[in-house]
Amino acid sequence: MKTALARPGLISLAAGFTDNATLPVAMVRKLMNEVLGSARTGQPALQYGTTAGEINLRQLTAEHLQALDGGRGGRAEATERVVITGGSQQLLYMTMEALCDEGDIVLVEDPTYFVFLGILQSRGIQARGVKLERDGLDLAHLETVLERLKAAGELPRVKALYLVSYFQNPTGATTSLAKKAAALKLLRAYERAAGHPLYLLEDAAYRELRFAGADVPSALTVRGAADRVIYTGTYSKPFATGARLGFGLLPEPLFSTVINIKGNHDFGSANLLQQLLARALATGLYDQQVAKVQRNYGRKAEVMRRAMAEHFPAEVEVWPARGGLYFWVRLPKHIAAGVKSKFFQTALKNEVLYVPGELCYANDPSRRKPAHEMRLSFGVANDANLREGIARLGAVLRKMTNV
Repeated sequence: MKTALARPGLISLAAGFTDNATLPVAMVRKLMNEVLGSARTGQPALQYGTTAGEINLRQLTAEHLQALDGGRGGRAEATERVVITGGSQQLLYMTMEALCDEGDIVLVEDPTYFVFLGILQSRGIQARGVKLERDGLDLAHLETVLERLKAAGELPRVKALYLVSYFQNPTGATTSLAKKAAALKLLRAYERAAGHPLYLLEDAAYRELRFAGADVPSALTVRGAADRVIYTGTYSKPFATGARLGFGLLPEPLFSTVINIKGNHDFGSANLLQQLLARALATGLYDQQVAKVQRNYGRKAEVMRRAMAEHFPAEVEVWPARGGLYFWVRLPKHIAAGVKSKFFQTALKNEVLYVPGELCYANDPSRRKPAHEMRLSFGVANDANLREGIARLGAVLRKMTNV
């Protein structure tokens, strides 16, 4: 992000920003005018709220999630287990603070959301990677990792499995419901040896950015999920990133612990923004905005896909995007794409930036990090820059592959 700001001629296919053109300026102005239109609604919005969040927004959030899951999910989606946060990032941090001590272990997809890896590092928590397939976690490898940790006497330090389950950052993969259920069953099977609950942390930040295919029910719908699934989502990406509101659904006793931690953080997320989102949800304007965002990203993903088909050599593997903001690209193995690589530096000289895939892998001593992958974002760049950025990358690739 810093590099993009410092070099105005640079085309950034790296930053996971949303598209400025989709931000609902007129809609937010209308909603804010309604919220502040009288002292009856304006004064509460400008006053402190509660630590867990504005009760109406918590109720609307529970109802919204039940609607996404087709009415399934039951107790896990009760309003009293919903907490409103300053974006889903805060929920991830607070959950790790509540669950883990320094030296504990969290299982993650390999690759995974690199900012979550930063949270783990900041708290001295170890990450262990589990191979990722196009429909989610490699279950056989998950069992292998759990068995290896058990044999090494490290299972008591394992606290959770973290999944970015919808249009994953960075790969775009979505975890099937069957794999969510199987992963939860596996975790339960190892709880006795661990000596404590093993939680499944489902990060659904990109769920509502779906522009192709059918929605997949969340892990909250799996039998026995109520006391083991931590679900986190966001209103930032599908509505307006500047609003910075997220939410979580947590089982007890974790919910109460996280609320205590949040009280130490901020006494509660911004009440004015909560009133804004509650009104957007209640009036149906939120759903209108989500539909607009989905159409826009579906179109932009197709622009990038076509540009890659035109400019990238045939041996480059591109994972499909059916939602979210990213394409995952695997180069031929002999082409390193890391920060220090010739490819990355040449791309920078040609004024185009991407996220090196190696940044998305945990520091797991059981394997070497792949160095030939990259994450490309179609979120913030306009259509012309998407085409030009891919053309520049393609030119570098063809030169390095002698095509």
